[in-house]
Amino acid sequence: MHAKRRGGRMRGRGPDEGEESRGGERFAAAVDARLPVHDGAGRLLRKSFPDHWSFLLGEIALYSLILLVLTGVWLTFFFKPEMREVVYEGPYEPLRGTLMSGAFDSTLHISFEVRGGLLMRQTHHWAALVFVAAIGLHLLRVFFTGAFRRPRELNWAIGVTLFTLALAEGFAGYSLPDDLLSGTGLRIAQGIMLSIPLVGTYFAMFVFGSEFPGHDIVPLLYTLHILLLPGALIALVTVHLILVFHLKHTQWRGPGRMNRNVTGKPLYPQFAASSMGLSLAVSGLLVVLAGVAQINPVWVYGPYRPDQVSTGSQPDWYVGFLEGSLRLVPPWETNLAGHTLMWNVLLPAVVLPALLFVVLYAYPFVEQRLTGEDSQEQHFSDRPRDRPVRTGLGAAGVTFYAVLLLAGGNDVIAQSFRISVNALTWIFRVALVVAPVAAFFVTRTVCRALLHAEQELLAEGEETGEVRQTLAGGYESGHRPVTSFRPGAPRRPLSPPDQPPGSRTGTPARRPPEPERRSR
Repeated sequence: MHAKRRGGRMRGRGPDEGEESRGGERFAAAVDARLPVHDGAGRLLRKSFPDHWSFLLGEIALYSLILLVLTGVWLTFFFKPEMREVVYEGPYEPLRGTLMSGAFDSTLHISFEVRGGLLMRQTHHWAALVFVAAIGLHLLRVFFTGAFRRPRELNWAIGVTLFTLALAEGFAGYSLPDDLLSGTGLRIAQGIMLSIPLVGTYFAMFVFGSEFPGHDIVPLLYTLHILLLPGALIALVTVHLILVFHLKHTQWRGPGRMNRNVTGKPLYPQFAASSMGLSLAVSGLLVVLAGVAQINPVWVYGPYRPDQVSTGSQPDWYVGFLEGSLRLVPPWETNLAGHTLMWNVLLPAVVLPALLFVVLYAYPFVEQRLTGEDSQEQHFSDRPRDRPVRTGLGAAGVTFYAVLLLAGGNDVIAQSFRISVNALTWIFRVALVVAPVAAFFVTRTVCRALLHAEQELLAEGEETGEVRQTLAGGYESGHRPVTSFRPGAPRRPLSPPDQPPGSRTGTPARRPPEPERRSR
């Protein structure tokens, strides 16, 4: 008879308990035989995740999205996406009696009359900024470490699509209050639509419903912002996570790490605990930031009026590069068969973003084709220095984006530093061409220098600080083998210190494998 000790006494298990236990075991076995819940969950809970900090950027984006959904649902209970004109009669004295849209009126109602409304509005806005920034940094991490290579090309395309949808979602939400700043952005968006040849006029009329500003744009953006775009984001995030679990994470090279395994924390309980802590930290910091740092004070801007434009107006950072590109292109226009082609709007606001995202989608396939890596799976992350060419291209792209972002505030910069806005515009035009090229060559040179120094250190060892006199009368410094390594760093020289990296792949040429030593 089975028995167990409780409180110092032996108690037997009766026949009814034994039958019930065996019945439960048989039921679990029957379920697992038809639907392997237990075995599947066990494998899922044992899945390992890398513990390097750079792999947490995607999680920050995920937790920002969750906070966005929670605060957005709360805001939908009070926001009214109406463009009918009303007279403001709320508690904000400077705007009392002002004619405004119902959307702007409900935004002021949330900010000043709903308990906790302003905190929720600002938390939602800060979370949106962090969400887009985290996706961008996560894409940069994937790019510089080569985590987009086979078999993860589809996940890279999903990430780029998520970034595009996040930009659209942010712009839609930013435009909903119908204040003077967001209305100016909508006016610019309408001008971009009109610059599209042949179909631009029809497209603008379809979006706005009539001549600008129309009465359909805010309800349309509201539907996109709370239904279609969030649904697409959540669906793609789900597919992205499923592919991450199926394909497993990339990891840094190191002892015991192979293509068929991942070394790190198991999902439960270590990774789950740290991930939960990160989610609470992200949410708490965003709420604190919303409470102490004011953002988007629409009552200061006032309601939108087509005949007014605020000075020093700047959009949210993620669309600042479009603003900068519009400011840098000269006023180029072409009259063709009675039609005006506005190159100064079409090129920077339509052609340039389209080319940018085409390059992002195509880059993994182009690089793998050029390097000959399209036929093999890659499960290790590259250090940026290991790929000087790719890292140089990434640095050039970041520099290009940074110049456009700064150019989007050329009027504010010119006023702050008391310089001519025209001279500053020409400086940015020259920098847009020269700075990315310089960034590419400087970054590639630095990466190759770091590789050379690293290979030399591995070959000669670390200096001990001791100086010895040789038999010939000269002096030499003492060296000892390298014992501490950063994540992904090689344990032995990959190529002689005087051999440059490969011209095609940008990686050092590897030595042939050494013969295995047999132990006696």
